[in-house]
Amino acid sequence: MGSWTSTPATATTTTTAQHQTAAAEKCYDPKDPNLKFVEREDEMDVLCVGYKSPRALMSCGHSATPMSLTSYCRHLLEEGSSTFVCAVCDEKWSFQEVQKMALLSPQEAGDFEKMMWKNYQEEFEVKSCPGCKSSVLRTNPNDLSVKCTVCSAGGVGLYIFCWQCLREWRGPAPRADRCDNEGCNATSLNKLKNLRACPTCGILIEHNTSGCNRMMGS
Repeated sequence: MGSWTSTPATATTTTTAQHQTAAAEKCYDPKDPNLKFVEREDEMDVLCVGYKSPRALMSCGHSATPMSLTSYCRHLLEEGSSTFVCAVCDEKWSFQEVQKMALLSPQEAGDFEKMMWKNYQEEFEVKSCPGCKSSVLRTNPNDLSVKCTVCSAGGVGLYIFCWQCLREWRGPAPRADRCDNEGCNATSLNKLKNLRACPTCGILIEHNTSGCNRMMGS
């Protein structure tokens, strides 16, 4: 993601640009002692809008203005990213840095956080705890036993559920195949048992479990 290419504008890019130009332009206070200003091009102005604000350095050493940074980071979120990286060097920025340097309004910050969480859920394994319905991230892809920190901190003792059948965990842990709940993974296992590859074309065919074992392809 080292650069934001200037290929023909997509609907997403156009929407972002229109959003930025329609809003009142945000500018840095040139007397702000917490910012390091430089006399150079706006390196986050990937759409070449030409914002008026003084340029200030991000933590990675590349320059930005509040409007270019807001536009660029919104583009990253619209493309499905849950993190922010420099358009020049790919170094990561924290949300706190983006919020400060882009002069995000409370509305903008809230929108960014919602998009970040949505993208994060799609990028990583996140499911709802069957106990309290809070969102839980599975950190070990090889272990189906997952602890819910919300339930466990609620005074009811350690709460572990099965990532596969979404019921309270039963049996020894960790395990990668199933828990001891009846029916855990039974549906998918049974379906796999009924699948066969056609010896002629290789297409998978599912047996309807009735009659003999002979199967006919279409």
